[in-house]
This record gives sequence, C-alpha cells and structure tokens, in this order.
Amino acid sequence: MASDHPFKGIFTTLPKPGGGEFGKFYSLPALNDPRIDKLPYSVRILLESAIRNCDNFQVTKEDVEKIIDWEKTSPKQVEIPFKPARVLLQDFTGVPAVVDLACMRDAMNKLGSDSNKINPLVPVDLVIDHSVQVDVARSENAVQANMELEFKRNKERFAFLKWGSTAFQNMLVVPPGSGIVHQVNLEYLGRVVFNTKGLLYPDSVVGTDSHTTMIDGLGVAGWGVGGIEAEATMLGQPMSMVLPGVVGFKLSGKMRNGVTATDLVLTVTQMLRKHGVVGKFVEFYGDGMSGLSLADRATIANMSPEYGATMGFFPVDHVTLQYLKLTGRSDETVAMIEAYLRANNMFVDYNEPQLDRVYSSYLELNLDNVEPCISGPKRPHDRVPLTEMKADWHSCLNNKAGFKGFAIPKEAQGKVAMFSFNGQPAELKHGDVVIAAITSCTNTSNPSVMLGAGLVAKKACDLGLLVKPWIKTSLAPGSGVVTKYLLKSGLQQYLNQQGFNIVGYGCTTCIGNSGEINESVGASITENDIVAAAVLSGNRNFEGRVHPLTRANYLASPPLVVAYALAGTVNIDFETEPIGTGKNGKDVFLRDIWPTTEEIAEVVQSSVLPDMFRATYESITKGNPMWNELSVPENSLYSWDPNSTYIHEPPYFKNMTMDPPGPHTVKDAYCLLNFGDSITTDHISPAGSIHKDSPAAKFLLERGVDRRDFNSYGSRRGNDEIMARGTFANIRIVNKLLNGEVGPKTVHIPSGEKLSVFDAAMKYKAAGEGTIILAGAEYGSGSSRDWAAKGPMLQGVKAVIAKSFERIHRSNLVGMGIIPLCFKSGEDADTLGLTGHERYTIHLPTDISEIRPGQDVAVTTNNGKSFTCVVRFDTEVELAYFNHGGILPYVIRNLSKQ
Repeated sequence: MASDHPFKGIFTTLPKPGGGEFGKFYSLPALNDPRIDKLPYSVRILLESAIRNCDNFQVTKEDVEKIIDWEKTSPKQVEIPFKPARVLLQDFTGVPAVVDLACMRDAMNKLGSDSNKINPLVPVDLVIDHSVQVDVARSENAVQANMELEFKRNKERFAFLKWGSTAFQNMLVVPPGSGIVHQVNLEYLGRVVFNTKGLLYPDSVVGTDSHTTMIDGLGVAGWGVGGIEAEATMLGQPMSMVLPGVVGFKLSGKMRNGVTATDLVLTVTQMLRKHGVVGKFVEFYGDGMSGLSLADRATIANMSPEYGATMGFFPVDHVTLQYLKLTGRSDETVAMIEAYLRANNMFVDYNEPQLDRVYSSYLELNLDNVEPCISGPKRPHDRVPLTEMKADWHSCLNNKAGFKGFAIPKEAQGKVAMFSFNGQPAELKHGDVVIAAITSCTNTSNPSVMLGAGLVAKKACDLGLLVKPWIKTSLAPGSGVVTKYLLKSGLQQYLNQQGFNIVGYGCTTCIGNSGEINESVGASITENDIVAAAVLSGNRNFEGRVHPLTRANYLASPPLVVAYALAGTVNIDFETEPIGTGKNGKDVFLRDIWPTTEEIAEVVQSSVLPDMFRATYESITKGNPMWNELSVPENSLYSWDPNSTYIHEPPYFKNMTMDPPGPHTVKDAYCLLNFGDSITTDHISPAGSIHKDSPAAKFLLERGVDRRDFNSYGSRRGNDEIMARGTFANIRIVNKLLNGEVGPKTVHIPSGEKLSVFDAAMKYKAAGEGTIILAGAEYGSGSSRDWAAKGPMLQGVKAVIAKSFERIHRSNLVGMGIIPLCFKSGEDADTLGLTGHERYTIHLPTDISEIRPGQDVAVTTNNGKSFTCVVRFDTEVELAYFNHGGILPYVIRNLSKQ
C-alpha cells in the first residue's frame, strides 16, 4: 500500500482542470533532485517504475538512486530491476509462451503445489497476427481465401490460444485477421499512461517480437525480449537489465520533396549501425521532430533491431496527442495522458524553451540530406542510394559470395533464361524481380507511403504500364484501417490492377510467409542458377528468409516496391533508364509516376479519418465467425495430445526437483558448429518454410502430414520436436566445418560423418557428449526468437563462444541454461588457430558463489591450446537463473515456496 511505501512522501493527486481528480501518482518533481531534470525521457520511465515498485526486496532504494544518478552510473554497467506495465505476445511466440505456462502448471501440480499460482500478474496482450501465408495473391477474394486456408492449417494452434485466454487470468487475445501485432499495439493497445484503480503511471511494455520497439514512436517505452524472459515478467519477476547508455539523436531540417519515411529509416539505420548502439537506448529530439508524423516516428522506432538499439524512443509531444485522437482514443483519456505526463516532466512541448538533457553520445541528421534509397541484397543496414543501385548490383554480381556478393562469373552475368508462363514465352535474367511485396509492420500502416504506393500504381495505370504477371505481388496491411483509407481514396483499384491485392492482415513475406512462386518461374531460376530478386517494404532481408529461390532481397518503400515491380528488375538506373513503354509508345521514367509530397499529403488529409480507427477497433475483440466457432475445453490444466504436430509438451521440467541443480560443467565437449560473423536467429531457428529434405520434414511425413500441410516453422513453434529438428536448418547457413559448402549440415567429429545438424547433435547426446558452438561477431542478431535458445538446448549445446552477442539472444541463452562466453578483444577462433575439431573444457567454478558477472574463465582444448574468455552472465539474477538450470525452473521453485 502507498501508506507503507518507501516513497510515500511523493505520492500525490493529479487534479482535473474542472474539479475532481484523474488519480494519484508518484511525482518525480517532488523529489526536488536537479539530476532528474537532465535525465533522458526514456530513463525517466525506468525511474518512475523503480520508485512505484520499490519494496526494498525486488526493487530497492539503492536501485532508484542508481537510476537518478544515471549520468555517472550508466557507464559502469550497473544492474537495475525493471517491471514493465504489460507484456505483448504475438501468436508465433504466444503459442510457446502459453505452452510453457501450461507446462509450468503441470510441474507445480506434480510438485504438490497450487498450479493456479501460474497466472500472469501483469496484463498480457496476445495478438494473433503471424498467420497469413500468401497462397492466394492476385485475387479480389485473397483475404477470405487465405484466412480460410490459415484456419484449416492452424485450427489446433488457434484453439490452444483460445483455451489460454480462458484458462489464464489477465490475458487479452486479439483474434486472427485483425492486423499486425505492432500496429494493433500502436493504434489500439498502447495506453501511453495507465490508470489502474486510480493509480497513474507510464505505459511500458516488453514483447516477444523484437519489433515491439514500434511502440516507442508513441512515447511508450517498449522493446523485444525472448519469450523466456517475457514469461518470467508475466509471472511477476522483475527484469534484470544493465542500466543503458542513451544516444541522443538530433533531427533538424525537413525532408525534400519525394523522399519517404522508408528512405529516412534506412538512412538512420545505417548511421546508428555505424555509431554502435547495441544494448543502448536511442532518444530522438530536435527541431526536425515537428515535421515527422507519428507514423514516420513509428517506422523509425520499429527498425531498432536493425540498427541494434534496445529502443528508438520518441518522447510524447503534441504530435503524439493528435495521433491518439486520430486513432479513436477519447478526449478524456488524451487529457489525462497530457496532464499526467506534464505533471511528471515526461512531456515535450516544443513551443517552450528546451532544457538541455545529458546523453551518453550524440548524433545529428539534417533531414534535408536524406535521399531515396533501398537496402540489400542480404542485410537491412546495407543501404544503397537509388542513384547508385545499378552500379552496386553489378558489384554484387562480381563480388565473392558474401553479404554484398554472389560470385557470378563474368561470362554468365548476361544469361537469359527462357521459359513458358501460362503458354506465353517469358524470360528471366539475374536481378529480375519475382516477388514484390508491400508487407510488414514497418511501412504498411504509414499512410504517406501506402497512399504514395497507390498513387504510383494509378499513374502507371494511366500511362498504360502493368506489372508482369509472373511476378508474385501482394499487399498485406498492418491494420484494417489501411483498407478503409485506400478504398476511400480510390487508389486500391489501381493497386489491384497492378496485382497488389490485399492478401490478409498480418506478417507475410517479411517473415518468410511468401508462399510459393509460380512453378515454371521456380524451375527457370533453379535450372539456370538465376540470382532472382525480391523487393519488399519489410524490415528483414536476411538470407533464406523471404523465399528459398530469391537470393537477392531488397528493402524499399511501398512506392518503390511498386516501381521495381513495374520495372521487373533491380538492374536499372531509374534516373537514366525507362521503367517501360507507355500506351502512347513513349518511354516512361520513374519521375513520370512518382508523386510529390504535396500530392501525398492531400490524399492523406482527405482519406485518413478517426472514424475508420474507431470502427475497426470496436469490432476487433468480437472476433470473426471462424474464430468464434472454435470450441475449447474449460480445464485449467491442458490435456496434451501426444499425436499433435502443433502443440506438444516439451521436456523442460522432466524430473524437476525442488532443489536447484547448480552450475553445469563443460568438459571435453565437441564443437557442433563453427560460425563466422552475423549469424542471425533466422540462421539458428528459421521461421519460414520447412524444406522437403529436412529432419523436420521427415518427422512430419512419418506422422502422416502431407507436404502441402507442412506449414512453416513459425506456425509450429508450439511443438518442441519439430523446432529442435528445425534448429540450424537454414538452407543458407555457413558452417566452417564444411569447408565452404553452404547448408544445414555439420561434421560429426568422432566419426567424420557429414550429417544434418540435428542428426549430429542427437548422435552426440546419445553418446553422452556435450557440445559447444564457436561464433564470430553479432551472434544471434535478428528477431527475439526464444527457439534460437531453446533449440540448441534441446540439441545438447552447453555453451556458445562468440566475439559478441546480440542483446536478446545472449539473455535467452542464459534463460535456457546455456553459457554465453566472449573471446577477448582482438581474438576469435581463427586468430587462436581453432578449427572446431578440438574438444573443449570450460573451467567455470562448480560453486555458484564463486562465479561473478563478467569474470574471466580459462578454456582449454585436448590439443594443448588454451585461451581466456569473458563469461557473459551480466547480472546476479542471471547467475541465479543459471544455478537453477534456467529462468522457468527458477520461477517455479520460487512460486512453490510462497
């Protein structure tokens, strides 16, 4: 209670202007501490949470002081607890989260404790969105057809989530077909300020998808964590985090005519990657902010994982309040939000003089310098100015195989592959576009770029240009609101004419749900070794993610996706070469179909209306007939079906006892895989299609699942047996043990056999042999995928030794009991002469009290090599998790004692 609270002296009332009160809150100004006035706004949210949750047990007064003294403490890597206001799940990660909760209830039951203690203690919003496989693309009925196919494929998964919404308290489930989780979060779920029984506090959220950061554009502190971490947060555990540095990013000037928000975000992504922001917050400020719409801010915030930051934060200002009104929040709610944030010094009013805030480092971008660009062909931060694209493409063809190279011999670069498409002659060349998708949360709900794409389509139609019929085109908006404003503007009909029919509301091509391309097109690519291209408005273009047959994948704004689809190739200089020939026989250039900023602004103003948001979200929780017809059991304990290929009880808590097992040793372990730099979570745990020759495919076929019903790895995340087989199953993975061969195989060191990674791992496990992984820099970058940690654990991996880790993945490894170790600066497997054929012993103390966060440990091999690594348990809490064998056993044991 507030009367017993360590900070009860600053607990005060927020009055309403006309009398009465909005509620009560913990007032930061009432602390009368000048250090708070200099704090970045993002850090003030951490401070308020620490004060409000201070109980001198989970959160102490010392923790509060660390945050107040951020300017001095943040460079020292101090640990703080953080209790976010809510947790956000989407169905790909929501299913395993609910599976784990169900398993934990079973474990509690077996330990003789009250299983109903396993209930979310903070609000959980679960949005079912990652469920649109683009089977039907060019069709007016695509939405309904794809939805019917998805319900047929995923009925069991959807029913399981519906069971979870009734079995667990404090869990809101948004049904499928409503929109992409991050857009639903922005337009509907984001509270900005909570009012819980009269207690006011800032909204903050951790989500199981790394693009949870999109909400930062609304001034809500949010970022992605692994499902493992999210589950512990749901169950009342504070998140243990290192107090982050904050990069101040000043925006000035105004963007030029014809430049899009996507061009801006790709520029910002490249700048921040170069600056180095991993593990840090980025906070935007400056005079240029007033020219950025909320949708533009959300686009930049969404891409935080691509530039490596924990958050890309935009403090609440008048633009935020206008957006809240536009999206249907009530006037009273918006008034409460503004009053609270002003009273607690968390609101930015650019009409008033700005106090200088202190940042860890500073960057500045004049928006006038942003130019049209795309990113690729294999990484989001490899930005290419549009004017340099043709030259860059030719360099990629020439360069050796790598992030910017395909190693195509000179004599083969002009190859033309002839094929027949629906009885008509057609041809493919290197760089020809076979997939053009307006997809992903990043752009598909930004009215300026979506309506801009519609204008490009209209102008092209008016001039007689059409997209070639063998290019798989699709449009997957992040929100049902987009359909309303595209229809009102009259532009959807022109997108349809170009093949960009709406296929559904959810993640599609960007997550690997691109569906199949035409069989004759696929055969032509395969038989002629064509480097085919995909152009998408998404945020991820890692190898093997978009489609197995598109080796070149470029991120572009929605209008540019339409333009490249019309051109049919990425091998074009838009400045000097025509896109095509108009109906009058004249050349048509990009400039002839590109809308001006004023044209776009005019159609946005007339077409995007508050009633559209209200109507969309009033019906969202009512579900749809297919969802409402799903019947689910009412038991609080789940009845596992051992024959299910979607939902399976994992073995995490098998033979669990009340006593923690203590640290595990790594002695004479074999190297399962030896990697270079930039191994992503897509390499470790693919989310896309299940390859026909993979261990997962074999498992499904043995259980009578037809190949056409394989679905994707993402849709089967509730089944550990499939996900363990899918671990390291990416077809583009490069393992040094294979001496240059690309693919999901490895060498079983004792026998010398070349096996699938899963089969090799099982052979080691059967022999009682532990394994480790060697890796380079940025190991585990990409989505916050808990299976990228769960899968290796199930395969028997005991430790990963890398040059550096992506933040979420390192913490997920700890959460699953895997030891993360970093080579010393300047060292890696190659410089140390490690081949991966050695056996490795990690000299970590067996007594948990003798292990310290960040300590040095010796690693020795059986051939006499010895080197020192830093053990990456970064906090005392992480050490406790390791002692218990992972975060979930730790939570169960703690709850059982209560």
